[in-house]
Amino acid sequence: MLVKNAIKFVLLSFILFVPSTLFAQQSNSFKVVLDAGHGGKDPGTMRGNIREKDIVLDVVLRLGKLLEQHNGVKVFYTRKTDVFIELRERANIANKAKANLFISVHCNGVKSTAAKGTETFVMGMSRTDTNLDIAKKENGVIFLEDNYNQKYKGFDPNNPETLLGLKILQEEFLGQSIELASEIEKNFVQGDRFSRGVKQQPIWVLDATVMPGVLIELGFVSHPEEGLYISSDAGKDEMAQSIYNAIITYKNTFFTPVDNSDSVVAPIESAPHIESDPKNNNETTQEVKGIHYKVQLEAGTKKIDTKPSNFKGLEPISFTHENKLYKYFYGDETDYETCKKRLAEAKSKGYKSAYIVTFDNK
Repeated sequence: MLVKNAIKFVLLSFILFVPSTLFAQQSNSFKVVLDAGHGGKDPGTMRGNIREKDIVLDVVLRLGKLLEQHNGVKVFYTRKTDVFIELRERANIANKAKANLFISVHCNGVKSTAAKGTETFVMGMSRTDTNLDIAKKENGVIFLEDNYNQKYKGFDPNNPETLLGLKILQEEFLGQSIELASEIEKNFVQGDRFSRGVKQQPIWVLDATVMPGVLIELGFVSHPEEGLYISSDAGKDEMAQSIYNAIITYKNTFFTPVDNSDSVVAPIESAPHIESDPKNNNETTQEVKGIHYKVQLEAGTKKIDTKPSNFKGLEPISFTHENKLYKYFYGDETDYETCKKRLAEAKSKGYKSAYIVTFDNK
């Protein structure tokens, strides 16, 4: 029942948020919505006098200033001051703007002082329980909102069964979100940051926004050195620059303005990528080597033998079994472009709803 309620809730959210915005007309401007997490009565993660809400707002404002200076980019903010904005309203702002990208910025924090590093999340069902706490933390702000029971009926961010109901309603955007997230983490690594990688989690605000989007964790306020870095002016400037570079790379790859003042967001296979400095390539590979990509073919309650004949000749096939649900995957790649070829092959075999998912093999 919880799962059914959650699915009903997400579908209802989709209808409420998207009336005419899904695949809506877009202008020649590349529109980016910047979301500084938490704010006002919700300080987010804290350690001493370091508060998440202050760090992320400062980084977002610096990032916005960089983007506003770039020709053809239009920036929207969910907040520009220390105010509390409900998750529902953050999604509304992005959808009403008919944005091309949604960027939500956060910081991490745990009891241990050893944990450190950046990580960038895209919307998706969790493949393991490793990062379920992240989803709970970022979704948990719901409880600070007035009448949250009515607004988010059927959705409990602390209940894994409810999280199952958060299906990806915009699967066509997932690949683009992963590409952006990968670019962000690559840029962090090139700036001498430790990367925890690109991950998929069922995060409400990413599910409710109808465009490619990511949630960035800038680092851990609980780590003595990293906490000082991410709260410093130099650190904020460097992080804003890294995210800015990734957004512009994404824009150059996926955004094509057209003569009739309409624009589309679609993959352009031949579009140029901004290449990294060759001297940093080894470091980048070493830090982000835990990220693997697979093609999810299907899911169901029945266990199927993974022999190729059961999957239209495709191999290798692997599966996971979580919450009574078997999920079957084709391939296992460390290169996203290679996995895109696997996806095309799967679709040519008849798996029209197949899509790419990420795994963090540490």
